Amino acid sequence: MQKIPFALIYSRILIGLVIGILAIYQPEGHAIWIVGLMVFGLLTDVFDGIIARKLNVSTEKLRIWDSNADQFFWLLTISSIFYLNFTFVKENITWIALVVSLELSSYLISYLKFKKPIATHSILAKLWTLTLLWFLIDLTLNPVSQLPFILCIALGIVSRIEINLIILALKKWTTDVPSIFAVSKINRGIPIKKNKLFNS
Repeated sequence: MQKIPFALIYSRILIGLVIGILAIYQPEGHAIWIVGLMVFGLLTDVFDGIIARKLNVSTEKLRIWDSNADQFFWLLTISSIFYLNFTFVKENITWIALVVSLELSSYLISYLKFKKPIATHSILAKLWTLTLLWFLIDLTLNPVSQLPFILCIALGIVSRIEINLIILALKKWTTDVPSIFAVSKINRGIPIKKNKLFNS
């Protein structure tokens, strides 16, 4: 039972690879398969944390692996869908590049400051993941995306900025920081209230 969270994390890596293969070879019905796999991948992300907390195995190692698997899954998924919709990406490259730059900067700041990857799992970042999924599903099934794309970019910018601020404000590397407003308590060693659905 205790291996289930890690199994779900590893499955997300496999799902990302399958999505990449589908995007390259584009078999009949590949769009529907990609959408289904994206949703399934997100569900594994939700349940690996819930199950880990229920089994009391939500360790620092698991949280880091969770973050790394997330990055791998979404990088492959986004790259695959952008590959299938190159024209849309080209027309909106500035906004896409801005979010990507902010994401990369958060990893750079974390490595420079703590010599570790980010694993904040902030609530805003999780909400952004939902808008990202909505946008990617929309773009997979249609040649363009409007409202889902706008919301994804807006929340992507805000959530990445918050993560950067969290990393800069933290005195020591910490996992599961709900928001920038929790950093002050964390730095003073005061226990913070965490949502069981979102954080360990």
